[in-house]
Amino acid sequence: MTKRPGHAHSTSEPILMQTFDVTNINKEYQFYDEEAARVSQKIDEELKRDWVRRKDAQRRQVKVMLLGQAESGKSTLQKQFQLYYAHHALDHERPLWRPVVYFNILKAVRMILDELDHELNNLSIDDSVEGQAVAHSLAPLGDLSEEFSRLRTKLVPLVAMEDSLASELSGGVAVTGGRTGVYVRAGWQALVTPLSPNRSRALPGTGGLSPAVAQVTSLASRTLISVQNEVDELWKHPAVRILLNNRRIRLDESAPFFLDSIKRVAQPDYLPSTADLLNVRLQTLGVAEHSFDIELCGSRYNWLMYDVGGARHAWVPYFDDATAIIFLAPISAFDQYLEEDPRTNRVDDSLQLFTAICSNKLLKNSHLVLMLNKTDLLRKKLEAGVKVRKYITSYGDRPNTYADVSEYFRAHFIQVHKRHDISRRALYVHFTSMLDIRATQDIIVNVGEAIIRSHIAKTGLA
Repeated sequence: MTKRPGHAHSTSEPILMQTFDVTNINKEYQFYDEEAARVSQKIDEELKRDWVRRKDAQRRQVKVMLLGQAESGKSTLQKQFQLYYAHHALDHERPLWRPVVYFNILKAVRMILDELDHELNNLSIDDSVEGQAVAHSLAPLGDLSEEFSRLRTKLVPLVAMEDSLASELSGGVAVTGGRTGVYVRAGWQALVTPLSPNRSRALPGTGGLSPAVAQVTSLASRTLISVQNEVDELWKHPAVRILLNNRRIRLDESAPFFLDSIKRVAQPDYLPSTADLLNVRLQTLGVAEHSFDIELCGSRYNWLMYDVGGARHAWVPYFDDATAIIFLAPISAFDQYLEEDPRTNRVDDSLQLFTAICSNKLLKNSHLVLMLNKTDLLRKKLEAGVKVRKYITSYGDRPNTYADVSEYFRAHFIQVHKRHDISRRALYVHFTSMLDIRATQDIIVNVGEAIIRSHIAKTGLA
C-alpha cells in the first residue's frame, strides 16, 4: 500500500529535541544586567559631576551690563577693564585699531574744512552778537580764502579716502537715516582680520588686517604721511582756533587728541598706543560680550561684560539675570543735543534713561553703579567760560564752577534713584574720566570687588 504524503515529521519515529542549559543563560543575562547597570550608573555620575561643574561655573559667572546713551564712554570703560584684567588681548588688537585711528583723523580734517567754508562764507551776514564777535576776532588775519584754498587742495586726497575707509571697516553695515561714518557690530575685529584658507574663521594670533582693509589702510597711511604738515598747519591755524574757541566748529571729542599727535601717528611704523586705544571713537551696533577672569580672595570669577550699543530696545532681553548694571552718564554733554532729536539735551536724555532703568522690574535685583563720566571735559568747558544755565535753565544763578556743577548733576541722578528705584537698593556713584588710566583703574578695582562680593552674598558662594 502506497504511503500517503504528509508532514516531514509525520512518521512515528521519535524526534530528538535540543536541550538548553537554563542555568548558564540566567547567569549570562545577569552579567549583562549588572554591566548595563554599572555603565548606566557611571553615566549618571558623570552627568551629575558635569551638572555640578556647570552649576558652579554659572555661580562664578558675573554678568555686568554697560548701559548709557551713545558716546557715553561704555566702550572706553570696557577697554579699561580689558587693560586691567586682559591686557594681552588688548595688545593683540592694537594693529586692528590703526585704520580706525586714521578714520578719526580723516573725519576731523573733513569737518574742519567743511565748517571753515560755512563760517567764512556766512560770517558777513551773521548779525548776531556772537557772529560779530567772531568776525572782529578774525579781522586782523585778513583775507583767508587763498590760504585755505591751498590747504584744501593739498588735503583733498586725504579727505577723499574717508568713505572708502569707513566702508571697509563697517564691513557692509549700513545705518538708516543717511548718517555716514564707521558703524560696526560686535566682533568687527574678526571681519578685518585675514581668514584661514577655508575662509571660515579669522586666523588667530596674526594681528594683521584683511587684504581689502590692509590696502586702504596702507593708502591712508601713505597719504597722511605726505600731508602731515598741511594737517598740522590747518589744525594750528589762528582762524581755526578762534572758531573752535567760539564754538563755531564742533569736532568729535577724540579729534583734538589725534590732531595734536599728528606727527607721531603719521609714521610708517605707527602702532596705536594705549592712550590711542582709549581715545579712538568707533560706533558699535548691537551687543558685544567681553570675558575676563577676576581673582578675589583666592577664587576665580568669570566676569562677562556686555557693551550695549545701537537701539535701546536691545537692552531689555539682557536684563533679567544681570549681576550688575553700570550706567554711564556723560555730564560734560550739558551743552549738546541728541543727533536724532536736536530738541533733547543729552544730560536730560541720560536722566530719562536712568529713570527707565531704575523702574525696570527685570533688573530690580541687579547691583546698580552710576558713573558720572567725562569730568575732564566738563572741567575744560567750564574753564573756557561755557555757562551751564544757557543750556539747562533750571541751573539758575548757581556758580559756574566744577564743584557746583558736578554736585548739581549728582543730586539730580540721586533724586531719580530715590523716586523711581522699585527695589530700594543701594546706588554707588562715581565721578569718572575714562581717559585717566590710574584713577579709572582704582575705581574699576573698587567697583569690581563690590559687585563680586554682592554676587557672592546672593549666590551663597564661600
